[in-house]
Amino acid sequence: MADRVTVIGWDGSPLTEAARSALGAATLVAGAAHHLTLPEVPGGAERIRLGSVALAARRIAGHRGSAVVLADGDPGFFGVVRTLRAPEFGLEVEVVPAVSSVAAAFARAGMPWDDAHVVVAHRRSLRRAVNVCRAHTKVAVLTSPGAGPAELGLLLEGVHRTFVICEELGTARERVTILTSDKAADHTWRDPNVVIVIGGFVAAAEDGGWIAGRDPATEPRGWALPAEAYGGALGEGETDLLRAAQLARLGPRPGDLVWDIGSGSGAFATEAARTGAAVIAVDRDLVACTRTDDSARRYGVQMQIVHGDAPHVLENLPEPDVVRVGGGGAEVVSAVADRRPQRIVTHAATRDAAELVGRDLTEHGYQVACALIQSVELDTRAWTETERSVAFLLTGRLPDRNP
Repeated sequence: MADRVTVIGWDGSPLTEAARSALGAATLVAGAAHHLTLPEVPGGAERIRLGSVALAARRIAGHRGSAVVLADGDPGFFGVVRTLRAPEFGLEVEVVPAVSSVAAAFARAGMPWDDAHVVVAHRRSLRRAVNVCRAHTKVAVLTSPGAGPAELGLLLEGVHRTFVICEELGTARERVTILTSDKAADHTWRDPNVVIVIGGFVAAAEDGGWIAGRDPATEPRGWALPAEAYGGALGEGETDLLRAAQLARLGPRPGDLVWDIGSGSGAFATEAARTGAAVIAVDRDLVACTRTDDSARRYGVQMQIVHGDAPHVLENLPEPDVVRVGGGGAEVVSAVADRRPQRIVTHAATRDAAELVGRDLTEHGYQVACALIQSVELDTRAWTETERSVAFLLTGRLPDRNP
């Protein structure tokens, strides 16, 4: 095992005395190509060009001498420190920090970032990173080859965002470009880069807040808010208890894309967006689309609203993780099941309709659960019934997908 392992963050500024001292004593240096050409790297040291950090960690674990790992930005923030400290390698590391590339990118843009979300985009996580960009007004994306500004722009089709693209921060080739997301695919971008994604309507903030990201104090307390919270009467499938059950069965979370088909007042779509998931609300009624937009604005959440008839309008939408079918019946449920989301919820007014939908979901390979949901509203002044609703709640879950 290496006698000493020092991880040095590099942001383009001159190295600190501690960093120069560690480099001067190094017998092994690992880093990107531009790190290994730094004049402070000893000529006789073994050099490892970082590709897989895990492979480099194994080399370092077997090295006798002093090892240094150079990394862009803050190596403890989505950086190499986590891998190097993994129990399988048994490495104890010292860290010389630097300004993170995210902080540097926001500084170049002249913007605060305590209200931003930060995601890492790899080929395997690109779609989830894009969904965070759909769901929030300010996101910093740490990109990688094959999951960069062009790919982000392509997958954000239908959603307008502004990109601040910061290439090769801290180097002589540093470049900052501002353009709309639909233009990002028209250019070739240099790695490494950070993309700040901005857009959508922003709720006014009175001060700097107290927590990074979205301030929960701006959220209404509770879920399945009453009808008056959404401007009045709600549709048949939008009752409080049914909405709460649908939300619980789907379990939307950050990084997910939710389809809400037959969005009506936008009550379910708004509450799904409050979980941090990206939402596409679909309705054939233009008035319903307007109500959904009003609900989203009232609660400061982002969503894409699509006016059109399902199932045809669904063909060009990006792949969903979970779907609520609020209208359209068995035909729409079947079309949704063809897209293989992890979970689907819908409701039916009669047992025959519920059985028809349940059979179709089963034939598509979903595990189906059905519950009869009944709610009775009472006037507590006289404890008399004021309203009653009954619905069959159906849930389909793919057993071969992550829960």
